[in-house]
Amino acid sequence: MERELVEAARRGDRGAYDVLVHRKVESVYRTARTILGHDADAEDATQEAFVAAWRHLPGLRDPERFDAWLGRIVVNACRATIRRRHGVREIQIDGSSDRGDPRMGSGGLPRDGRQPDDEAIEAIAFDRAFARLSVEDRAILALHHADDLDLEAIAAILGIPTGTVKSRLLRARRALERSLERERPA
Repeated sequence: MERELVEAARRGDRGAYDVLVHRKVESVYRTARTILGHDADAEDATQEAFVAAWRHLPGLRDPERFDAWLGRIVVNACRATIRRRHGVREIQIDGSSDRGDPRMGSGGLPRDGRQPDDEAIEAIAFDRAFARLSVEDRAILALHHADDLDLEAIAAILGIPTGTVKSRLLRARRALERSLERERPA
């Protein structure tokens, strides 16, 4: 069924492409959000990816590889977003569930003076450590851990050999561990 949609979209069928976008938008956004760490940037990268995919879809040789092809476009859109920001990154600390909550003060901290719980502190530390990684490291970690893709699927998305994925994944994990060490109090 998806192959037929991809083939129809390759021939210019906008309705078929809309169905594909509807099916893929959540996973594309989730990947972009994990790599970029910011909702607005992830939304921009998601939109950029789908526009680029529509523009380049006629050149897709193998409709069976649509997911890998789209994944590569998403990672490239995230890279472009980071380049546009010149490496500047804002960390969104206050959760969207706290917006509009009168019990919450600035920065998402409770007004009653309570300290955030350990889980929240760890999540903030992880986000900060993850943000320091290169886009390549964030991408490979996001594809493997957040999107739950195996090494072969990641290799197809990134257009690199499986062995390279394995070594880059190990390097990214080590970089994340080092970055997390910087977040721990002395």
